[in-house]
Amino acid sequence: MNMNDLTFRTEHDLLGEKKIPVTSLGGIHTARAMENFSLAMKPVHGELIKAYGAVKLACCRTNRSLGVWPDKPKAEAIEVACLEMAEGKLSQHVTVDALQGGAGTSTNMNVNEVIANRALQHLGRLPGDYAMISPIDDVNRHQSTNDTFPTALHLAAIRRLRELEKAIVALQEACQRKEREFAGIVKIGRTELQDAVLLTLGREIGAWAEAFSRDRWRIYKCEERLRVINLGGTAIGTGLGAPREFIFRVTEELRNITGIGFARAENLIDGTQNADVFVEVSGMLKAAASSLFKIANDIRLLASGPDCGIGELALEPLQAGSSIMPGKVNPVIPEAAAQAALLVFGYDTTITMAAASGNLELNHLLPLVACCLLESIDVLAAGCEHLSIRCINRMKADERRCSLGVHNATAAATALIPLLGYEKVMTIRELARSKGTTIKEAAIATGLVSSEQFDAAISAEAVCRLGSLR
Repeated sequence: MNMNDLTFRTEHDLLGEKKIPVTSLGGIHTARAMENFSLAMKPVHGELIKAYGAVKLACCRTNRSLGVWPDKPKAEAIEVACLEMAEGKLSQHVTVDALQGGAGTSTNMNVNEVIANRALQHLGRLPGDYAMISPIDDVNRHQSTNDTFPTALHLAAIRRLRELEKAIVALQEACQRKEREFAGIVKIGRTELQDAVLLTLGREIGAWAEAFSRDRWRIYKCEERLRVINLGGTAIGTGLGAPREFIFRVTEELRNITGIGFARAENLIDGTQNADVFVEVSGMLKAAASSLFKIANDIRLLASGPDCGIGELALEPLQAGSSIMPGKVNPVIPEAAAQAALLVFGYDTTITMAAASGNLELNHLLPLVACCLLESIDVLAAGCEHLSIRCINRMKADERRCSLGVHNATAAATALIPLLGYEKVMTIRELARSKGTTIKEAAIATGLVSSEQFDAAISAEAVCRLGSLR
């Protein structure tokens, strides 16, 4: 006996035969895809694999309810294997590259082969015994890549978006805690990087919380768009090869499995042709990334220094910042969060172009959309978590620096306008500049205000008041 007969099995497809390791749960289609694609140099996203398992489980249970497999042990073995994939227990066997030609066919076939061969193991059979359980005729029964792949992507995106929403909520709450903590700290507000008017550090950070609150709501609303799926449409949305009962039941089965309110697209051809929903969701991610980027950079500016910058915020030192400058510490967490946001911007452009590049009845670039969309969600969630846990939660205010800015900056004079009017305040500003004194000293020197009146004008209560009291 040839030793190869003990270590390999022979599988065939329309292109011919191929030797497959006897213990491999992947088959000939997986092997060919592994040879053809090594673009991303990483496998399909783990959440997409689990989602694919859930989609296959829904199809399996629907087929069982229709009596597709009279052999009960066979049907049960397929269902158990689908469930294992849905739980992430077979993810290591889905080995095809994340970027692939064929609109996701390689992923679908890898999934089909793994489920079929795992089901064969449950029956005490060797992988490759496709006369007993076929990856195509059984596991892929009444399905196509073109309805299962986008459906799995919808499910994976919803699950990851729920985790992203939690990360944004935590970021919002971190800002709200600092808003309360710094409520009484008056500082200089800045427009166009120039001194403007007074506000409190708490109010400044409270505005960040509001931005993240809007992002949280946008992300929450994304799920509504993703609940509409084309499962049952098979190749181009006409349902070719699938019984009407299967098409009507399979989405309900997926709802039962996932607890997510999926709905079958009213126009399955539209659901198969068009990928604009992913562009819409990516746009929401981009909006959240823009908030993350802007606020991360605000933190860097406010923490700049420590001696010659703004220095109103003090970040926890996390690591040495230079190999040549002793004692230098950099704002590494805001910088990392900003990089995560920039990556999302780039992915959004790619998703937009990929969705626009679909042709006729199918978008052949869905693997690229899946890769970029799920990675966008992941990196954005990580950026939010890093900024809240390792930066905002730990940052402190330099009250002395804030106070010095208020008393030394000519911008503090603006707080006197409700009392004195624009022209008199301008006089005070010019006097302070010419004499080299503080605004308070100049204001008192003019006799226009008392020390008590000046302090009241720049108090936290006054600068937080909406408008001026008459």
